[in-house]
Amino acid sequence: MPDVPAMPALVLPGGGARGAYQVGVLKAIAETLPGQSTPFPIIAGTSAGAINAAVMASHADDFSRGVSRLEHFWGNFRCHHIYRTGWGHSLGSGLHWLAAMTLGGLGVANPKSLLDNRPLGELLERELRVEGVDRAVKSGCLRALMITASGYSTARAVTFFQAADDVDGWEDDKRTGKPTVIRPSHLLASAALPLLFPACRIGHEFYGDGGMRQTTPLSPPIRMGADRLLVIGTRDVKPDPEPVVDADYPSLGEVGGYLLDVIFMDHLNNDLARLERINRTLEHVPSEARPNTGLRRIDTLLIKPSEDLREIAGRHRHRVPASVRALLKGVGAWGSGRLPSYLLFEAEFCRELIELGYRDGLAQGDEIRALMEN
Repeated sequence: MPDVPAMPALVLPGGGARGAYQVGVLKAIAETLPGQSTPFPIIAGTSAGAINAAVMASHADDFSRGVSRLEHFWGNFRCHHIYRTGWGHSLGSGLHWLAAMTLGGLGVANPKSLLDNRPLGELLERELRVEGVDRAVKSGCLRALMITASGYSTARAVTFFQAADDVDGWEDDKRTGKPTVIRPSHLLASAALPLLFPACRIGHEFYGDGGMRQTTPLSPPIRMGADRLLVIGTRDVKPDPEPVVDADYPSLGEVGGYLLDVIFMDHLNNDLARLERINRTLEHVPSEARPNTGLRRIDTLLIKPSEDLREIAGRHRHRVPASVRALLKGVGAWGSGRLPSYLLFEAEFCRELIELGYRDGLAQGDEIRALMEN
C-alpha cells in the first residue's frame, strides 16, 4: 500500500441493542464538529456497530443526514424488526433444540440458532443505501468502510473493506483483509451473535460475529492509515462490586452475557491499553530514531456509557416479547444480568440509550475537538 496522509477513523464495536448508544454519541459529534461531509475518512464497524458504520459510510457526504437516519431507525425499532418473535417460531425453536439434545441429532438436523434474524436481513436489503458507499469513496470524502466478521472454517478475523483503488488486502496470522463491495450479507455476518443468530455464508465460508476472533479490533483502521481513533464503546468500565453474600450459581443467560462482554469490550480495552503503552514507549525514543522502530503514535479517544446499561435494560426488559422471553427462559438463557441489554431492540430502550449517548458525547466535546485538531 502506498503512503497516504494520516487521517482520523471512527471505530464502532458491537453490542447488540446497545448499539443505540452509538447513535446518540454520533448525534453529539455532528453538533461538535460542524460540516457537511464526514470528519472520519475511515469508518470501521463490528456486529451492531457494523450496521451503524455502513449507514454512516453510505452518507459520508452528509454526516448529519446519516445520523438522522440512524436515529429514526433505532428510535422506532421493535424486536420483530430484528428477529422473529411469534409464538409459533419460539415454540418450534425450543422443540427443535430439545429434540436435538434428547436424540443426539438422530433424525433431527442440528439447530442453527435460537433466534431467526431474517427480518433484519430484509430490513437491510430494503433500507441500506450501498451505492452511497461507492459514491463516497469515488468522491474522496471516504477512504474506507471496514466490516469485520469471524470465519468459522478458517478461524480468522476477516475485515471486508470497500476502499480507494490504491488499498490492497492483507493476510497476517489470524487476521485477513479482503477488498469487496459491502453488501447486507457482510453486515448480517458481522452481527451474527454466537448461538443466538445463525451464521451467514459469504463465498465458500460461514461467518459469525466479528468480535469473536477480533482480538486486536483497532488494527484494521490503523492498517488503513489512521493516526487518530475515536471509539464509541457500549459498556461502562466500572468494575462490578464483589458480592457480600453467597451468589447464586450463574445461569446460562448470565454466562452468555458475560461472554458477549468479553467479545465486545475486553478485546477493545486490551487493544487500547496496548496502544497507550506504545505511545509511552515512543515518548522515550528520539524522534530521528522512531522510523526505525516500525511504530507510530496513535491518539485515541474512547467514549463509553456513563451509566450501567444493564440497569437501564432492567427497566425495559419486560418489553421483549413474551414468546422470546419464554424461549430463552426455557433454555436457561434469560438471566437477570447482561443478556437482556443485547436483545432489547425496543424503541423505548433504544431512545433512552440514544439520549444517554448524546449527553455523554456533548460532555466530551472538548476531547473530541482536541483529537480531531491534532
